[in-house]
Amino acid sequence: MADILQFHRAPGPEPEPLWRELLGRSLRAAREEQGERLVDIAERAGISPQYLSEIERGRKEPSSEMIAAVTGALDVDLAHLLVEIAGDVRRLRALGRGPAVRRRPTGPVLMAA
Repeated sequence: MADILQFHRAPGPEPEPLWRELLGRSLRAAREEQGERLVDIAERAGISPQYLSEIERGRKEPSSEMIAAVTGALDVDLAHLLVEIAGDVRRLRALGRGPAVRRRPTGPVLMAA
């Protein structure tokens, strides 16, 4: 068996979360604030509970149609949600968690074929 190599992150600010992660957090917060179950929102949105869970965890990059379906099922205004996410990005940047795309890797990089 191959050895598992530990890669340590270089010291410095945390990378900015991906947009899909912030979207997922906002959708989950809205659902939990309403006291709704994941399966109920998924059913109303016409998607599987597993897919909605992956969206909420920031694992999937949903299409605009999927975002509209989920916000509709939550009865959340899409424009309000986008403004909220933009505010989250601004707050994170103010805390020194700038855009990860501007940074170059400082340690080993694994490439998958």
